[in-house]
Amino acid sequence: MQALILAGGEGTRLRPLTTTIPKPVVPLAGQPHVTFMIEWLRRHGVDDVILACGFMADGIRAVLGDGSELGVRLRYIEEPTPLGTGGALKYAEELLDERFFMLNGDVLTDIDLSAELAQHERTGARATLALIGVEDPSAYGLVRRNADLSVKQFLEKPRAEEIDTNLINAGAYILQRELLAGLPAAGTNVSIERDVFPKLVGDGLFGYEASGYWIDIGTPQRYLQATFDILESRVQTDIGARLEASRRRLVDGSVIEGQLIPPVLAGAGCGVEAGAVVGGRTVLGRRVEIGLDVRIEDAALLDGVRVGDRSTIRGAIVGPGVVIGEDCRIEEDVVLGADVTVGSGNVVASGARIFPGEVVPEKATTA
Repeated sequence: MQALILAGGEGTRLRPLTTTIPKPVVPLAGQPHVTFMIEWLRRHGVDDVILACGFMADGIRAVLGDGSELGVRLRYIEEPTPLGTGGALKYAEELLDERFFMLNGDVLTDIDLSAELAQHERTGARATLALIGVEDPSAYGLVRRNADLSVKQFLEKPRAEEIDTNLINAGAYILQRELLAGLPAAGTNVSIERDVFPKLVGDGLFGYEASGYWIDIGTPQRYLQATFDILESRVQTDIGARLEASRRRLVDGSVIEGQLIPPVLAGAGCGVEAGAVVGGRTVLGRRVEIGLDVRIEDAALLDGVRVGDRSTIRGAIVGPGVVIGEDCRIEEDVVLGADVTVGSGNVVASGARIFPGEVVPEKATTA
């Protein structure tokens, strides 16, 4: 089985993290985000993956290669300009089989694609959309179905009195290749959600009601929530299974003199000095150095981060190569881009965004 993953966006909502890291390979719980999708696809029989790229495509190739280490055949298409979801689909036409999955590359999920495929075959659908129930569908838009599971209507930004279902588009589709004949010529910007699917209502478009875990990781808050959910095995992942087997404390060749509180994940080559307390719900990338008496909680620190003695980090995302001096406090909802330097004695206030390479002098910010 084949899958097309749409991964051409710039990830603007995750900046400054995505200023230097292509969105599909932003590290999530110690591995490139899109590899979680590939693991999920592989569990459902997918062995041929096409990645539709745009922004920083070479950086994605450099990280993922040909897919052999991931157990799949991995090929790339690179859009010359942003083409939208339908435009990316048309651009990939020559590589696509008669039937294939098409996935939004921004999500972390474990929904049952095999069951979606079984329904697709049973109904004779031309296209099947995975639908997922959410607490607030008004933030996404509703998908209404008929009794035979065919899609009845799309309703964007419904008023409270219009909400009669909580099902939204989960960004996981099964498509027949014949649909591509009706799309505009390759190179045209087209949205499959706005321009294609509404025209298929009553003409072979069905909805599959999925269950399981689903989150769009496109904001810092949801990126951290996805991190926590992986650590706590709220979503089915290979790393989650390893964490569960190790009592939620997974350390890969690191030197730990301080305390790690589960759930916690530390990559290869980390060092945690005496008196430091790391966790729970914390991920340390590779070669992260944590100083004496540091406190870290509910945070993600990417590769090569160094944290000076007595500093505190809570609820933040710290990009690769960041250096944080002694006696600093990094507060909730802070995102530090790659290679930022925060001098000693600073407080980086909640919600701050510091872009790659910036330097905050010593004691420049205080509570």
